[in-house]
Amino acid sequence: MTTVKDITNSLEELSPLNYAESFDNVGLLVGDYSEEVTGVLITLDTLENVVDEAIEKNCNIIVSFHPIIFSGLKKINGSNYIEKVIIKAIKNDIAIYSMHTALDNSFNGVSSKICDVLGLQNKQILIPQKNTIKKLLTYVPLENAERLRKAMFSKGAGKIGNYDNCSFNAEGFGTYRGGKDSNPTIGEKGVLHIEKEIVISVIFEKHLEGEILKAMFDNHPYEEVAYEITTIENKHQQIGMGMIAEFEQEMEELPFLKFVKNTLKTDCIRHSKLTGKTIKKVAVLGGSGSFAIENAKNAGADAFISSDFKYHEFYKAENQLLITDVGHYESEQFTKKLLVDYLTKKFTNFAIILSDKITNPIYYI
Repeated sequence: MTTVKDITNSLEELSPLNYAESFDNVGLLVGDYSEEVTGVLITLDTLENVVDEAIEKNCNIIVSFHPIIFSGLKKINGSNYIEKVIIKAIKNDIAIYSMHTALDNSFNGVSSKICDVLGLQNKQILIPQKNTIKKLLTYVPLENAERLRKAMFSKGAGKIGNYDNCSFNAEGFGTYRGGKDSNPTIGEKGVLHIEKEIVISVIFEKHLEGEILKAMFDNHPYEEVAYEITTIENKHQQIGMGMIAEFEQEMEELPFLKFVKNTLKTDCIRHSKLTGKTIKKVAVLGGSGSFAIENAKNAGADAFISSDFKYHEFYKAENQLLITDVGHYESEQFTKKLLVDYLTKKFTNFAIILSDKITNPIYYI
């Protein structure tokens, strides 16, 4: 039996919820983790017609990129489209799960998919997320150090870029004296003990903290484990917003704009003044990306593909890059296919369905 929790656990391997932005509302918004899954419907937005589609196609969990519940609700009586969706989902036992900025910040998420669709290569995170890396120090007797290291490594500790099993180790002497209620595994209660120890230092991604601490406690010989955890300033190069990548060959600006318009199937592209330069290095950011204009410029991008730029923000191009507004929906439309492909590889005992509803609220003439 596959439960809703099995689906969400798998999705959180792709994009841990810990990396969603603080303003966001991600995770299971409606439903019961223990329910058996009959089918999964993938959509960008959960609207009433999407819930109807889930009912029709026997899908009892909707995986939605955007959260239908974003800010607090004081009552649910069907007075707006959000409340109507929630009521219909609950009446029909349909769970709703949202990923949003957790997937935006995933190396294999929204912006990565745009790069793949456009044929961009050598992908790197545009804005690495801060405070994602932690450091753990613990002190262990020499004879137990190897076992403890291996246990923590198995849960993801000590991974740095393309390297794993990374740690720093230093020998020294630890002292302790157990009180009357202690039960020391080494030494005697009430007697000062000196033990030759190793200090083990490892870094880890913050979403792994619980599993790594459990591995440490399960494999440490001491009754009371001495350890320290700190958040470090180092940037994680595979967690963050947007991407910077390259075309194999540079192209002129107008052919670039036509290529982007055709490839992303958008009816309209708004752009800043042409710079007269060729386009090779491109920054991309799915959804609203005006906050990243300076990041794109600093990364040396020739063009920046995103959406929702305001009038005065186009001036910020300053003839350094070509700001390319392809539309919010259009920049995120391929996310559905990304999730369908991902879940189809993980689960084969029920249908993973790509919603056929177009939820773009913006129209062009």
